[in-house]
Amino acid sequence: MDSNSFRRPVPPAGRPYLTDTERDLIRLANEPGFRRWLEQIKATGGCAHPVYLSGHTTTIDAATGAVLRHYDTATEPGGRLPIRCRNRRESVCPPCSRLHAGDTFHLVRAGLLGGKGTPATVALHPRLFVTLTAPSFGAVHRITRDGSPCRPRRNANACEHGRSLGCGLTHTEEDQAAGKPLCTRCYDYTGHVLWHAHAGDLWNRTTISIRRHVATEAGITQSRLRDHARLSFAKVAEYQRRGAVHFHAVIRLDGPNGPDSQPPTWATADLLATAVKRAAGPVYVPMPHVSALGEPIFRWGAQTDCHPIDASAADIRMSDQAVAAYIAKYVSKSVGDAGGTDRPVTSAEEIGLLPVSAHLRTLMLTCWRLGRLPELDHLRLRMWAHALGFRGHILTKSLRYSTTYGELRASRCSHHFERDDMALDEAVVRVTESAWRYVGSGHTDSEMLIAAGIASDLAQLRDVRREEGF
Repeated sequence: MDSNSFRRPVPPAGRPYLTDTERDLIRLANEPGFRRWLEQIKATGGCAHPVYLSGHTTTIDAATGAVLRHYDTATEPGGRLPIRCRNRRESVCPPCSRLHAGDTFHLVRAGLLGGKGTPATVALHPRLFVTLTAPSFGAVHRITRDGSPCRPRRNANACEHGRSLGCGLTHTEEDQAAGKPLCTRCYDYTGHVLWHAHAGDLWNRTTISIRRHVATEAGITQSRLRDHARLSFAKVAEYQRRGAVHFHAVIRLDGPNGPDSQPPTWATADLLATAVKRAAGPVYVPMPHVSALGEPIFRWGAQTDCHPIDASAADIRMSDQAVAAYIAKYVSKSVGDAGGTDRPVTSAEEIGLLPVSAHLRTLMLTCWRLGRLPELDHLRLRMWAHALGFRGHILTKSLRYSTTYGELRASRCSHHFERDDMALDEAVVRVTESAWRYVGSGHTDSEMLIAAGIASDLAQLRDVRREEGF
């Protein structure tokens, strides 16, 4: 067969060749409901992977049965309504991750300055910004901020596998070597994965230990601490370049009734910082004996940072707004931002084909290998292999820290429908009946281009409003 037969067909003279996406864009723009579809996508903020629902909702007068308001997707383009996917990961859906980060900012800020149902007096309570890191599982290439070498060594020492223990290079954020082990055979991949699997339990034990040390520092019995003070917190997990998580947490000391009560006079930021440092060092989580692994224990790394949060402090980085923005920034990040993948894997062969570094691929394969052991079934390592064994939520908080995501979303929804509700008689008892079903999700290639443009325009509009003080 002539090779020329495989060439792209030549368009008629004067007519440019159109790709399938361009043809679909033209078709979409000529659809009767295109303008309404644009309004729908704008209402979702340009969500990259919307969920489509079909159904209706009706509001009636409970006394007379009269219909006060009725909505049916039968009148919508395609007979369906798109809603946000609400994915927090920026790598999956930037518009929804931005909304989630905004909710996180207000959630954390409310626990620092009050608002959203939290009294403003919490700003006077002892508050710390704490960072807890993972231990070392082996030497890795480091990023130095001052331009100094990664791991300078006067003597060219080598490990037992013949690899140099030093590195005279200066690594930047763009350097692919940053975060990779100096010797992959020396690196404790099993310990790394199992530490991730027990990081949540380690945090829980740490909060218990902090309460005990607070009681000890205050000179009261541990069983009576709740009669004097309560501990509240909000923490976020962040993946480092080496693929290990560390935790950033806001820790607050309240009175016996939580944020509504003042803490005792002995409750200070210095006392709380002392309790955190003394608790983080010795706390550990043991793992039951596994024939192939022994009885490992898991601790925090050597680096534990505690900084008082004070709006009047000289260090602007420790202000209430800065801390809330810092935590909100990392809630939209994931292992994908560290070079991994955000989607679960189903086989070792699939892991081998992922476009990730050899270091992260080895961590995933270690999860898959350890997942075969019956003694580790409860850790579900294969299910969380894409997350390198970490099974915890990206953000957790104590019950009384501040508001919740659900309350923030309900408040936003009430604000959107405030005008419609004001049009109805408040004296009328209303009953709402709804029926919805899932009918699809996602965009076609052409729809994705339009949604991305809408998301970009909305982001630029927010930036302009912020600069002009709106």
